[in-house]
Amino acid sequence: MKRRHLTVEQQSWKLENEFRISRGARTQADVIVVTINEENFVGKAEVAPTPHYNETIESVMAQLSAIKPNIESGLSIGALNLLLSPGAARNALDCALWDLKARKEGSSVAELTHTNPFEACETAQTISVGSIDDMAKAATEIREYPLIKVKFDAEDVVEKMRAIAKAAPTSRFILDANEAWTLEQLNQFADQLIDCNIALLEQPLPSSDDSGLIGYTGKIPLCADESVHTCKDLDHVSKLYHYINIKLDKTGGLTEALKLLHQAKNNKIGIMIGCMVGTSLAMAPAALLAHYAEFVDLDGPTLLCKDRELGFKYKNGKMEKSEPELWGGPYKPAHADRSYRYFHNGR
Repeated sequence: MKRRHLTVEQQSWKLENEFRISRGARTQADVIVVTINEENFVGKAEVAPTPHYNETIESVMAQLSAIKPNIESGLSIGALNLLLSPGAARNALDCALWDLKARKEGSSVAELTHTNPFEACETAQTISVGSIDDMAKAATEIREYPLIKVKFDAEDVVEKMRAIAKAAPTSRFILDANEAWTLEQLNQFADQLIDCNIALLEQPLPSSDDSGLIGYTGKIPLCADESVHTCKDLDHVSKLYHYINIKLDKTGGLTEALKLLHQAKNNKIGIMIGCMVGTSLAMAPAALLAHYAEFVDLDGPTLLCKDRELGFKYKNGKMEKSEPELWGGPYKPAHADRSYRYFHNGR
């Protein structure tokens, strides 16, 4: 009999409002939940495949199915990261294996990875692309939040941002164009928005064309998102950006994310910790990096109609810790199998 059993489940979580970025819109978060059972212990993780990175629910499910015999035969975290390429499938298994390891050892993933445990932090709250009036109204509703992330396409950028800044005059802003601008537009917008309390401009140009950022003349710092996935991208982006956005679905798990974090810090590159839209189960591994980041953007669960039980608590732009049973510990051996029911409640 195999000592391990891998279960893969697709779930859909309804969004409270339509979420729109420069590439399109959606009304639900489609995720994959991986569960690894070993004896009386359970490790789990959640990922969100992204079509922009050539991943779909179906393709990631196929990857997970193909590697299932390896996982059930006892594949280690280190071997997994050599066997699978970065992406959602490796992220799911990497984070589930870390969770399983912590449960088996009665420890926490923070202790096992020598990171500071998550307690609480400031997190950005996202406003999606809309009309000037709609985006200003959304900003008014969260005007007390210290950090607001605003999604943009290339339409009415200056007018929208000025209306948003007026609606939330004490907030700082991250502008995220999701690759929708040209260099000419970037320089134009940056010059006109210098007085709008903007902390970062995130991924203004397409990742395939971001070498053009060598011609950026603005004073607002730039942050790479689509342009940086793993450590191998760091040399390129360090010449063009001031910050990088680390997301575990891009790095292929916590293991590579930690390596990228440390290497970026050594190179004196600033850190944002980001996420795809998903539940607190997807946020939990990324939250271990929050202590080391200048900016945290882990508001995914706030966009949902309902989050998982035992998830993070969000209030006025502050993110407070989840219960240890959700993911990552610390765990007591007597409670090692308690959490199974907490993450099989997708909507």
